[in-house]
Amino acid sequence: MATKKASQEGKQALVGRLMPAMRRSSAAGVLHGQAIAKKVGVNSSDLECLDLILLNGPSTAGEIARRTGLTSGAVTGLIDRLERLDLVERMADANDRRKVLVRVREDKIGPIGALFSPLEKSIGAILAGYSREELATLLDFFERSGEVLLARVAELNGGK
Repeated sequence: MATKKASQEGKQALVGRLMPAMRRSSAAGVLHGQAIAKKVGVNSSDLECLDLILLNGPSTAGEIARRTGLTSGAVTGLIDRLERLDLVERMADANDRRKVLVRVREDKIGPIGALFSPLEKSIGAILAGYSREELATLLDFFERSGEVLLARVAELNGGK
């Protein structure tokens, strides 16, 4: 019983350390994204949205709005800006010609990817030190917390 209490206190201490560590990591990620956005010549929000479109695949404007918490007007502006930079293109949905999908021009984003490459290499080296089970735990956490964060963004932006 004393061991369980000591274990719980240890867990609480770790959670207490994790929360500020996550905040620091998040802030560093935002600053990193801003630095890359500045080099690329886009605003940092547009760069993050570009990444979400890339990660989720071709998407309608409505899907982008739901994922980002942006209004339909803001999404239209986002798509227009990214299209002017030749980073995305609008295309008809092959399954429903009435729908327009937005897809990332992967042939045009190489220079952006190159700016992220050193960070990916460094993070990859850190991840290499974790066991398969630890990586599965990290993956579960980031997938679940990412959904919570995007839901909170939508909530803050007046959505559900």
